[in-house]
Amino acid sequence: MKRFERLEQIRRMDPEKDALKIYRLTAAYEFPWDFTRALELALYRTYAVPSIGRLLAETAELTDRTQKRYDDTALLLDAVVEHGFDGAEGHSAIRRINQMHRSYDISNDDMRYVLSTFVVMPRRWVDAYAWRRLSRHEVVATTVYYRTLGRHMGIKDIPGTYEEFEDCLATYEEAHFAWDADARRVADATLGLMTSWYPGSLAPLLRTSTFALLDEPLLRAFRYEPPGAATRALVRRAVRARGRVVRLLPPRRAPHFARQNWEVKGYPNGYRVGELGTTPVPGVRGCPVRHSGTSATAPVE
Repeated sequence: MKRFERLEQIRRMDPEKDALKIYRLTAAYEFPWDFTRALELALYRTYAVPSIGRLLAETAELTDRTQKRYDDTALLLDAVVEHGFDGAEGHSAIRRINQMHRSYDISNDDMRYVLSTFVVMPRRWVDAYAWRRLSRHEVVATTVYYRTLGRHMGIKDIPGTYEEFEDCLATYEEAHFAWDADARRVADATLGLMTSWYPGSLAPLLRTSTFALLDEPLLRAFRYEPPGAATRALVRRAVRARGRVVRLLPPRRAPHFARQNWEVKGYPNGYRVGELGTTPVPGVRGCPVRHSGTSATAPVE
């Protein structure tokens, strides 16, 4: 297989009808490393919305059990990519996601914003740093894929196009990005987890590199000290250089899913999708009694 042969295959497909197949080819074959990094950075954006960051701090999942929460999120979301919406594993993953979200009073606006980060941030990352830019077919297919996921999660008023998702993200961030001490704790815990995957001596370099990849509004929301212009340019050039090297390598012949990521460390003996995540108990460990009428409700049981 030649380097651009899979892209030619994607362009022969229908981005609406074949959205899942195209998204799987894009995320698991063409850009698995890039999508993982993009979605990791997307996590920080969600924390910068205080209503989201505070809730995550209250549950203590991302501050006390950061690796498990990272693993469970990656594995549940990727089970749908690998097995589809109608497969048993994909259906089980969506059920678990919905069971956990229903235990909290999460607004539809916050849910829709998080969904927007899944659509927008991978495209931005790939176009900036990967070995090629996303094609229009892939952009449309990604949008359709996450619209479908959003419907399974009961999210209302989902944007219809990529451009509408991008507008939704920008408008929400402009209105809601703000400093919150609890949200900063969640961001610090996530940063600590990601640096813990490497030798301790590299932690300062990894922190600086992460900050160099975050934009100014996000750094301001967390009150992180922004790196200098030279550092930011160096880090970003280094990531782009990786993309240019990948472009010269043979294309991937087998899919790479999140369960294969070495950063997922919590299940060395395997796992059951239906048992991932937590089972919150109202009033215990930051889990409020569920309120009716304000949260996104999901149809999948």
